Amino acid sequence: MTDSIVDVAGLRVGHFTDTRRPTGCTVVLVPDGAVCGVDVRGAAPGTRETELLSPLNAVEQVHAVLLAGGSAFGLDAAGGVMRWLEERGVGVQVGPARVPIVPAAILFDLWVGDASIRPDAASGHAACAAASRDTPAQGNVGAGAGASVGKLFGIERAMKGGIGSASVTVGGVTVGALVAVNALGDVIDPATGQPIAGARTMDGRGLQGTMASLLRGELPVPFQPGSATTIGVVATDAQLTKAQANKIAQMSHDGLARSINPVHTMGDGDALFALGTGASGRTASTTLLGALAAEVTARAVVNAVREARCLAGPGLPELPSLHELQVS
Repeated sequence: MTDSIVDVAGLRVGHFTDTRRPTGCTVVLVPDGAVCGVDVRGAAPGTRETELLSPLNAVEQVHAVLLAGGSAFGLDAAGGVMRWLEERGVGVQVGPARVPIVPAAILFDLWVGDASIRPDAASGHAACAAASRDTPAQGNVGAGAGASVGKLFGIERAMKGGIGSASVTVGGVTVGALVAVNALGDVIDPATGQPIAGARTMDGRGLQGTMASLLRGELPVPFQPGSATTIGVVATDAQLTKAQANKIAQMSHDGLARSINPVHTMGDGDALFALGTGASGRTASTTLLGALAAEVTARAVVNAVREARCLAGPGLPELPSLHELQVS
């Protein structure tokens, strides 16, 4: 077991990281198809193909899920994922064509470096080419490359976010999560209830404690909608219906609520997808699967900031990570 989403049989993960800015995208490939649901909680989402995932709508399976930086521009990367799948004959047969189904969500990382550099179709194609069953890298890679956390008091007091993963197996069924953490709020360790990454004090040497500051009456700086966002994929090898997948995606947000505070704000477009590969051949209680999904989502958020490293350089905001704050 790798304690990551690739412990779920039937999927592969690939990152593309553009170091020029940095930014990137991450793909979860399920070429044999997987049932998929979604739940969007943030007020400023950027998504693609989410309506298709409703149990009321016709297509039953997807072939990949894409997470990308670059704000709405980053949705272009899904075209490259479609092209990669089409080249391999993967998709829903519609008349003379096979159409790959690729839901996607993006986060806002344009604070970091040259905003004209963002994931495009070539980036999505490259992420697919890199996809494997190996333990996916965490921290400053893929969709987490330009991520930051703790921005309610300004990007200059924020810290480095990233992408993280986790998994758990119970009763012969595995549930995993992969989350790109780019929140306005602080990241909280659920084991202690304390912030471990987020808004820093004025001198930059410690954690401000965003909720404690708000309760004292310290007001955040004005932020435009869509200037942050945490996005992710939870997956299980259990057999799911679309209705179950949507419920599990909904319950997964409890993991964000445990590990990010505040979350689902007007500046975040938080969205989580849920995949069921069915590779175990087993069914399981939706309540159990949703509870496990929330647990691994929270663990993945914490892993994202624990694996992140400092971002600094010409034209970049200085974003220390949890690692640098601990050793300074």
